[in-house]
Amino acid sequence: MRRATLLLILGLTGSAVRAQSVVDSTPRSAWKHAAVHYGKWVAAAGAVTFTALAIEQHRHSNTAWNALLGICLNNSQNCAIGSDGRYRYYPAEYDYQLALYYDHRARWRLVAGQVSLLAAVGLFVTEIRGRSHTPRNIPVHPLSVSVAPTPDGAGVALRLAF
Repeated sequence: MRRATLLLILGLTGSAVRAQSVVDSTPRSAWKHAAVHYGKWVAAAGAVTFTALAIEQHRHSNTAWNALLGICLNNSQNCAIGSDGRYRYYPAEYDYQLALYYDHRARWRLVAGQVSLLAAVGLFVTEIRGRSHTPRNIPVHPLSVSVAPTPDGAGVALRLAF
């Protein structure tokens, strides 16, 4: 797991360095711009969704834990632990395992939410850095002036589009 993560980080760092070292005078293609533009919103929605799912799993974990506490407060003998480290009373062990199960699920959903948030921030920054400082080319020219030679001199035409 650690080796795969390290290789992924090194690969991403290397590709970022290569991307910065190559000067590209052409504008970004339309599909790359669309992928970044819409991908940032998908990643942000994923962060919110995973966080909401983690909250729900945490509620389930708290419910199971509170059931275990209820069993233990009702009769302390029900919370006796055997030599194998498990509760001797089956419902207590079941609630404990259930609390661990939902807690584990909540933890992984929080990690996924944080990774999605990090991806969204990266895509927001990528979109901002990808913009040029010059204004976009507007294809509609509301005012055009043309000059044409005439036998008497020059003719000037003014066209105003609404």
